[in-house]
Amino acid sequence: MPQLQQTVLLDRRSTPVSHTFNPRDITGGIGTVIESAGVPIGNNRLSVGLSQVAASGRYKATVKLAMPVVQTQTINGVDTPVVVRTAYADLQFTYESASSTQERDDIVALLRAALDPTKALINDVVVNLQGVY
Repeated sequence: MPQLQQTVLLDRRSTPVSHTFNPRDITGGIGTVIESAGVPIGNNRLSVGLSQVAASGRYKATVKLAMPVVQTQTINGVDTPVVVRTAYADLQFTYESASSTQERDDIVALLRAALDPTKALINDVVVNLQGVY
């Protein structure tokens, strides 16, 4: 069982920037780490959790990332931080209870490879917002 811990992720900038997510809490079996922006409404949030569907016995592993963009709003001379938009990513893996570690590792590796920027089919839809033809 993994311990809730600091997680460092690199972005895709020309000179990659490390984003350090620190433990926040565990609620209902879902661990959350945050990258603090100094103002809580602007914190990037990464969460991970595992559940088992009772009826089918399947396992569901879920990873979610939320990255808000905050701007300062000035009203009557008072500056207030405001979230103007948020990017969300939801990733869910569902496994049969008879799945092997190798099968689970393979699907993670294939998905990781699919998210490589050189894979135009996935990258151009997800990053460049282009439709598939």
